[in-house]
Amino acid sequence: MRGQLASDAKGSKPMKYQITHTNIFRYDSEVEQSLNTIRLKPRSGECQRVLSYDLNMSPQSMIKEYIDIWQNNVGSFYIAGPHKELIITATSTVSVQKAPYIYQINYSNEMRNIFTSQLFRNHYLPFLTTAELTTLTPAQVQEIMLAIDGKNDNPLELACHVMTYLHSVIRYDPAATIVSTTAKEAFELKAGVCQDYTHIMLGFLRQCGVPARYISGYLYVGEGDDLIGDTATHAWVEIMVPGIGWIGLDPTNNVEVLDNHVILSVGRDYRDVSPVEGVYQGGTHTLEVKVDVKKIEHL
Repeated sequence: MRGQLASDAKGSKPMKYQITHTNIFRYDSEVEQSLNTIRLKPRSGECQRVLSYDLNMSPQSMIKEYIDIWQNNVGSFYIAGPHKELIITATSTVSVQKAPYIYQINYSNEMRNIFTSQLFRNHYLPFLTTAELTTLTPAQVQEIMLAIDGKNDNPLELACHVMTYLHSVIRYDPAATIVSTTAKEAFELKAGVCQDYTHIMLGFLRQCGVPARYISGYLYVGEGDDLIGDTATHAWVEIMVPGIGWIGLDPTNNVEVLDNHVILSVGRDYRDVSPVEGVYQGGTHTLEVKVDVKKIEHL
């Protein structure tokens, strides 16, 4: 099956994108001793290649780059002197090649035996454990389970059902939640943004024993596409299916993740993948984020 899927993917035409991601921090007074961590360089993998990456910032600073425990590209920098504004702009060119296949997967007895094994559980334990942002109450888990008439014997089928359910009952509303809103709170509101859809879906799947991880990335929305999530970084879920690998599902849009999704970072929840985070000495700040994803036409 893996060979067939790989063949299908190679037969699809790769998509190429130029992504410009700008973060502008404006401080109410001069600040100093600013120590920051950034995750702005997309990942390279089986279906995605980073062709170029450029980072500019003002004030300028030396960047120390490294790979974190989740295999994300991370940079850290320190600005000692006083400044009233910090501008960070990352420009990437990325090629993505991915064909639809989730509805072609035949979940075999061999896959089921691996999925229920203790070795499989142990290996993916970080993505089976819930934390503050991804924990749902038992009543909420039961509410979702009853709504989708869920069974745990086929993780991909279960995940597709919960994706469709959340898309139908959660209202997309940027004003409803903030970055620290938990899955439990967002599900009570039945409203939120892509981060909330993702945290809720992660919490449910992990309670059902399905390894699932948080993906931060970008979404290309072409003319006439009825998709949400291109004004800032986007978020979606990946689940681990034995014999296949990580499979992406986008509950905000109720779609399989294909070549219009660009992976930036991977983690257990948003706290593992925040594009820019840091500390500084001084007053309060505001943040403006601009994301532009342009399709590069093939010559």
